[in-house]
Order: sequence, then structure tokens, then C-alpha cells
Amino acid sequence: MRDPHRDDIDASLDLLLDQTPFMDVRAPVEFEHGAIPGAVNVPILDDDQRAAIGTRYKEAGQDAAIELGLELATPDIRAERLDAWATFARQHPNGYLYCFRGGLRSNTTQAWLREAGIHYPLVRGGYKALRRVLIDAFEERLATRSLQVLAGPTGSGKTEVIHDWPVSLDLEGRAGHRGSAFGATFVPQPAQIDWENQISLDWARLDVHGDAPVLVEDEAHLIGRIHLIPELHQRMQESPVIALEAPMQERVDRLLDDYVNHALQHFSQQAPDNPWPLLGDYVSQNLRRIRKRLGGLRHEQLQQAVPEAVDAMARQRDPGGFNRIIETLLTDYYDPMYQYQLSGRADQVVFRGDARAVLDWLEHQRHV
Repeated sequence: MRDPHRDDIDASLDLLLDQTPFMDVRAPVEFEHGAIPGAVNVPILDDDQRAAIGTRYKEAGQDAAIELGLELATPDIRAERLDAWATFARQHPNGYLYCFRGGLRSNTTQAWLREAGIHYPLVRGGYKALRRVLIDAFEERLATRSLQVLAGPTGSGKTEVIHDWPVSLDLEGRAGHRGSAFGATFVPQPAQIDWENQISLDWARLDVHGDAPVLVEDEAHLIGRIHLIPELHQRMQESPVIALEAPMQERVDRLLDDYVNHALQHFSQQAPDNPWPLLGDYVSQNLRRIRKRLGGLRHEQLQQAVPEAVDAMARQRDPGGFNRIIETLLTDYYDPMYQYQLSGRADQVVFRGDARAVLDWLEHQRHV
């Protein structure tokens, strides 16, 4: 079925940049903790089996652990595993398999496949070696590539500029979070290690643009529950800043769409007949997250405005109530915080302008 001359391979950045298909045969709990971008989990052991074998290994050594593994591999389980592996091999004839270190589980998977007439190569060193490649690639670029930080008040369209500029890293997009109290996207955030692996690979792919500075959005040390890599955050604090500007109404319109309309769409799938109570609860919960920073009186005033805003949207599709809530949040909370933070980096600001001006300036800088 497979070319018997296709050999096992060492982990390399080229292997990752080529979007090579990977079959990850580690247990699901290991895969969920962190995997190679695009890898598919087709485990040789489920979580309970892995735990049992690990306990036996600690208590009685490797031979006893292997013996238990053979006992657990009943004919039905073995047939099930082989069918899943063979399906992956047929669908991805140029792929490779890996376990954690490229040891017993990889070799066992490979041996069982070979007995079934399927030759499928493995990555020597397994996931650990591939992860090391990504860490090394990230550290090398962090030390040698320049960064530019895109700052801007909430709702100014920083994400759109990041998407429009080809030499950029979408830190928030990969984190599945917009980085604010209202930043949840209703999609689970990735595991921390998955995010790190993906960002490392994204950055390596930017090498096609030569040594052009990489644009990243200004971030706190947390994006939802994802921690920025400390060395990356430090570099961002030291890098030139581009200040994106946008008029208030444009920002209000963008935030209404990004947060309120997006949330309404989500809740309409959950409760098609009446999503409005869910929307109101969602807005109120997010306001409570910033209660201390808003102050008790302002928080209470905004909370009291929520039911009226929801009712106007429900009955008349009138967003006016939400527009007023958003503008108050921008004027009284987000903008003062942004101005304070930017004032501490005023000497790092190299350009100010709207989205079109920023993109034109970036393009000009590439050819200077």
C-alpha cells in the first residue's frame, strides 16, 4: 500500500512548513494538552489504558508495562486501531506518525501496520522533537526579526489591519479571543501549547517576506486565558508603535457588530424562539467583569440600560440603546485607559493614522 522505501524522518522546520500530515498516536489527554498544528489524534491507547500502563511501569518496570499493553490490546481493540490508522494512511499517503518521543508507541503502531501490509514512516524523536523545532524557530525569530506594534482604541479596527497586512501575526485570532471583557468568541480557546506551536509556525511562514518587520496587535499579557510568551510580550513593549485612529461612530458600529450582533447570532442558534434574555444576561455578565474599573454608579447605570436596549432590539430592531451603552463604555472606560497606556510609550509612536493611511505607510516602509 505504501512505498516501502519511504524512510522514517528527523523532525525539521521544513516538514512543518510543508503542512505535512501527522498522525498523533498519543492518548487523547496528551493531544489535548498540546499537539502539532494540523495533526490528527488516532491514539494507540485511550486515557484509561495509558494511565494503567503508566502505573504498571512505575510499579514493575518496562517489561511488565509492555505485557499489560499486550493484554489490553484485545483482538477487537487491535482491529479498531488498525482500521483507524489504515484510513489515515490512505487519506494521507505523504504523512508521518509520531508519539511523544518516537519510541514504543510509534514503533508498535508501525509494526502493527506493517503486519497488515502497510508501511508508514514515523518522526524520529516524536512530538517532543517537533515541539523543540518550533521552540527553536520561535526563539531564533524573536532574536532576529523586528516587530511593529499596532495600537489603537477599542473598536478602531486593529484586527482588520492585521488581516490586511501580509507580514503580521494574528495573536488574538489564534487565541480565539478578542482580548477584552467582551472578547469571548463562543468558540473554545486552544490549549496554551497549541497556541504557542501555531504562532511559532505562523511566524516561520513569514520568512517569505524577507526581513520586513512583523506587525502584531498591542496586547496585555493575557488574551482570554492564553498567556503571551513572556519574551514576546517584552519585545512588544520595546518595539515601535503604530497608532491606529478611527472616528467614534465607526468604532461604535464595529463593536455593535462584533459583540452584540455576533452574540445575538450565537444565542439565536441556542434559543431560536427567544434569544433576547440570553443576550441581556451575556451583556450584564460582561459588565460585571469590569464593575470595579467602571465604578459602582456607572456600572449600575449601564446595567439598568441593558433591558431597555435589549427590548428595543427585540421589538423594533433598534440598536440605539446598545449604541449608547457602547459609546459610554468607550468614552468613560476604554478610551481613558488606552490614552494612559499610550502616553507611557509616546516616544515609541512612529506613525498615526486611519486604517488606509496605516496600510499605505507600512507598504511605503517596505520599499524604503
